[in-house]
Amino acid sequence: MPDGSATLTLTLHAAIAEIDADAWDACAGHDNPFVSHAFLSALEDSGSANARTGWLPQHAALRAEDGHLVAVAPMYAKSHSYGEYVFDHGWANALDRAGGSYYPKLQVAAPFSPVPGPRLLRRPDARVPISVVSDALQQACRSHDLSSVHVTFCTEEEWQGLGEAGWLQRIGMQFHWENRGYSSFDDFLADLSSRKRKVLRRERRDANAAGLTFHALSGADITEAHWDAFYRFYQSTVDRKWGSAYLTRRFFSLLGERLGPRVVLMYAENSGKPVAGALNLVGTEALYGRNWGCRGDWPFLHFELCYYRAIDWAVVHGLRRVEAGAQGRHKIQRGYMPHPTYSAHWIAHSGLRRAVANFLQEERPAIQAEMAELATESPFRKDGDG
Repeated sequence: MPDGSATLTLTLHAAIAEIDADAWDACAGHDNPFVSHAFLSALEDSGSANARTGWLPQHAALRAEDGHLVAVAPMYAKSHSYGEYVFDHGWANALDRAGGSYYPKLQVAAPFSPVPGPRLLRRPDARVPISVVSDALQQACRSHDLSSVHVTFCTEEEWQGLGEAGWLQRIGMQFHWENRGYSSFDDFLADLSSRKRKVLRRERRDANAAGLTFHALSGADITEAHWDAFYRFYQSTVDRKWGSAYLTRRFFSLLGERLGPRVVLMYAENSGKPVAGALNLVGTEALYGRNWGCRGDWPFLHFELCYYRAIDWAVVHGLRRVEAGAQGRHKIQRGYMPHPTYSAHWIAHSGLRRAVANFLQEERPAIQAEMAELATESPFRKDGDG
């Protein structure tokens, strides 16, 4: 397909193993582990992302005339809307009522991971415009007679480029912690108002006075016994939230093997017995909090393991931010402030496209207003604060 100066060929792949890992990562870069060949292959090889779970791989690959890979997109044919964290169930119901079929659809995403990052992965030296990848994804949708393509948790640049190509634009919200040049956790605390500072100190004191032992494990330090315990924590969290345990036990072993030091497991023990764990992945600029689980009732353990120790780790390792996953207004008081997230949607059905466009036109300013309101709850010092 032409981009104005060259002809590119689009292929779809039912397994990421069909695409050379080095060639994929040359497009994906190394900033965000969730679009790496290692992460995505761990999902597939473990049976976590497949037809059984409703995430059938259909990875898009664009190649130049000489056969070299110049762009890829982690893409899946979805038979439902679970595990995405950008909710479109209402859109599906509307099309069903109109006599159409919303599923299957194409989803460009990191499965089960509400983590912002690049989705249209273009090799830097190839200079493939976003519009070319946009055309390729639409072509894939039309050729398979599917309802839509959704690019979720993409970068703002991709969101803007897809919007210029006629895609519908949606925003969401997450809570991220920003490193303002801190050299220690106490530096961060000093940046808070005195009242909030006292609250965080008390929470940390109580969490650390409960007789637990804490570890930050990475790479080869994470054993199969650790993963056994963590998988039990993961399952218990899923059970409490009435969710589905998409991730298999083998996924965590493969994750540790393939990403090595980019995996950080915050781990708590009581008298040598594991009681809680929080799984994080490391990018070049951010620590990404993912799954967490606990056995027992321990004061402020969730905050300590998922938020405060993540901040500690990020400061020590010079990272710019911590992204602690979806939802959670309570994160604001712990220094995690609202940030926008982006998604873009191409819908084939003209009637549904108009209806969704109208909905998003109303939703966007509402989300922006909510973010502005939440920002007023900032725990950081203002002029005159102690």
